[in-house]
Amino acid sequence: MLDILGKRYIFFSASLLLIVPGLIVLSLWGLPLAIDFVGGTILEVQFNSGKAPKPAQVVVMYNDLGITDTQIQTSGDDKLIIRTPVLEDGVRAAVLTEIGERFNDTVTILRHDTVGPTIGKEVTKSAALAVAAAATCVILYIVYAFRGVQHAFRYGICAILAMIHDVLLVLSLAAICGRFFDWQIDTLFLTALLTIIGFSTQDTIVVFDRIRENSNIYRTLPFETLANHSIVQTLQRSINTQLMTSEFLLLALALFGGVTLREFALVLLVGLASGTYSSIFIAAPILVVWENQEWKTWFKRGKLGTA
Repeated sequence: MLDILGKRYIFFSASLLLIVPGLIVLSLWGLPLAIDFVGGTILEVQFNSGKAPKPAQVVVMYNDLGITDTQIQTSGDDKLIIRTPVLEDGVRAAVLTEIGERFNDTVTILRHDTVGPTIGKEVTKSAALAVAAAATCVILYIVYAFRGVQHAFRYGICAILAMIHDVLLVLSLAAICGRFFDWQIDTLFLTALLTIIGFSTQDTIVVFDRIRENSNIYRTLPFETLANHSIVQTLQRSINTQLMTSEFLLLALALFGGVTLREFALVLLVGLASGTYSSIFIAAPILVVWENQEWKTWFKRGKLGTA
């Protein structure tokens, strides 16, 4: 039998190596919030000549017009997605006129959205409340569902810790990609995050439910052995189901779905994979650590090793 739980501290260390660099980037530069959360104007234009100018040239043009903090993303050879602070209709018309004159081209407006700062703050507040409400419901449901098991609340707390692991991993990815690849946190990202929370909890409950079933069958086994046996039983199901139903589809969407959906698909791809990983290698191992109260011997082991 695979000894998964015997290597639990290796899995904990691997997760830290993935999450900590992103958290450092996050603490230094913060999340790259889109206009959905901070307010601003997004303008998607298509150049009728079939060839868009370089983003740096367009940024210079905006600076010449007195518009700063401009962010530009390419979408194919002939389209640009331009994000700026809130622009009035007159300023937007002047921008389009200047584009035509400076680049000797005409453009077609494909999308124009403006979000005020007040609305952006409300969206941010609602997003935080949605995540908090989801976490609370998860704990309450698991405690109720596992009410017949000793220390049922531990299952709920461990599920939340695994969920936090997945959220931190996704936020780390967003912070790093926002810093180096111009990603932005928008409402699609929030949708992906809530989906990841749901999938992470679902996978964790499957593993915990098998532990609960086996605890009534193998009552004489140590808890760590019983939990490891339960993980091995669900391992193939968890990995195969995730690959067949989600990961391949999201990979195809990331590769061929277009630039507007690429970030969304990649966040889901990483987040759902992390959800499967955390349910097997994080949630159940934390439950074993808690059941064995291993923190009481961590420093003693260190002293023995030093001696």
